[in-house]
Amino acid sequence: MTVNRADTGRWIRRYHPAPDAPVRLLCLPHAGGSASYYFPFSQGLSPAVDVLCVQYPGRQDRRDEPLIDSIPVLADALADEVLMWADRPLAVFGHSMGATVAFELALRLERLGAGPLAVFVSGRRAPSRHRDSGIHLLDDRGMLAELRALSGTDARVFDDEELLRMVLPAIRSDYRAAETYRYVPGPRLAAPVRAHTGTGDPRATLDEVRAWGEHTEGGFELRTYPGGHFYLNDQIPLLLAAVSEQISELLPVQVQPGVHTR
Repeated sequence: MTVNRADTGRWIRRYHPAPDAPVRLLCLPHAGGSASYYFPFSQGLSPAVDVLCVQYPGRQDRRDEPLIDSIPVLADALADEVLMWADRPLAVFGHSMGATVAFELALRLERLGAGPLAVFVSGRRAPSRHRDSGIHLLDDRGMLAELRALSGTDARVFDDEELLRMVLPAIRSDYRAAETYRYVPGPRLAAPVRAHTGTGDPRATLDEVRAWGEHTEGGFELRTYPGGHFYLNDQIPLLLAAVSEQISELLPVQVQPGVHTR
């Protein structure tokens, strides 16, 4: 089934539709993040790549829906939705918590016979490398301090009390999902894993990121960038060029996705 529709449902945001692209890239947000975080990806990779940005429940236009505080449950819910977009090669990209969601989603897609072209993981330690951080158990002040330290949230949010009250429940729920996740040993991914990370990330050491190689039969590659947990905020051109190159290398028919820097 070929999908070319304006109505992408509750889960998918398609900011720059590219119906003729040979490949799709599904982008999964970090804890507290939303689909719009990946607008620059969509803008930079289209029209060579059809970028699909995932909107989790409980935020922005889905803020009235129940939050999901379990990564396996989130991956289960996404799998059926993503299947309809697998009519052409589909790669998956996730940053931070989104990388773990990408891993669990890819496992499910492979079991359903629609395995992804590749799994791109960013700013996240391997599933088998657990840390007991307990951030989701902090009070609001402690959680806000954590968000400030990671520098991934627009500073204006911290000055808007009403906006904070609106977004904190989703952030806490996502942190709970990420921190209570436990890897269950099982089959490794058939898809290759391509990891990207900042060299100064306090949440994922290089050794923890390299451990992603233990979770795939399809080959592993790691690329590093200057910066911390949200290195990608400052490294968009380099990151998109790398992702485009890696996708091109993996496509059955070599088509070089272009990167636009408008």
